[in-house]
Amino acid sequence: MVAKVKAEDCVGCGVCEDACPSGAIKVDDIAVINESDCTDCGTCVDECPNSAIVVPK
Repeated sequence: MVAKVKAEDCVGCGVCEDACPSGAIKVDDIAVINESDCTDCGTCVDECPNSAIVVPK
């Protein structure tokens, strides 16, 4: 399942964008995950300092 950004918790810090090994995340005001590029690795979930990215079960 592809990771999802909780917009209310995302501050646009860019940590997830830098950490994503597949380049699936771009940050403007908030992080946006390109679902077709996401490999479900979970790195963004682990790296987000605000717990703003989750993988739905």
